[in-house]
Amino acid sequence: MEQQAYIEKLKPILAPYAKDQEALQHLTRETSFIRDLKINSANLVDVVLDVEEAFDVEIDNESMEQMLTVGAAIDIVEAKLSSR
Repeated sequence: MEQQAYIEKLKPILAPYAKDQEALQHLTRETSFIRDLKINSANLVDVVLDVEEAFDVEIDNESMEQMLTVGAAIDIVEAKLSSR
């Protein structure tokens, strides 16, 4: 899957949690869930659970701690999918 396809699949996952909707519309690999989208840390767990469900992967705690940007989320999902 191409990077842009991942980004488009992440947008609806992030939408309910993002406080900055304009930043959501302009997602890039560098977009920070906390700094740019204003997602609070409690909701990051919900984001991870939704990403797991959407991509049918299991994200371990170590990977979860690193999943702070769109790019990190994509890299983690790609790694989980390729390790099947």
